[in-house]
Amino acid sequence: MTETGVVSTKILLAEDDNDMRRFLVRALQNAGFEVASFDNGLSAYNRLREEPFELLLTDIVMPEMDGIELARRATELDPDMKVMFITGFAAVALNPDNQAPKEAKILSKPFHLRDLVSEVQRLLAA
Repeated sequence: MTETGVVSTKILLAEDDNDMRRFLVRALQNAGFEVASFDNGLSAYNRLREEPFELLLTDIVMPEMDGIELARRATELDPDMKVMFITGFAAVALNPDNQAPKEAKILSKPFHLRDLVSEVQRLLAA
């Protein structure tokens, strides 16, 4: 809970690019979200097993566990969790063979932080 008594939305971010991850965390925190960030899918997944998050924001191409696998496992743990992929490879996410969660949103890099925040807000409000 924040000082105002409003529960802030918890976002789990998995992004292996350090600069991009810091950039995204700052933008989301500035927009009022609580963010836990990891540089690979496996450590993000391990955190997911410890506490619930409203949104998984994940890169697709990462070491140890890619974003598709992470999203699939995350939605098995919590079917209500929303998923958004951030990627330079939108075609990979859109490939139906990879079993990515069907309701997942895709935000293609490069994107403006304003767009990220508004897409996240839109997805969470849906």
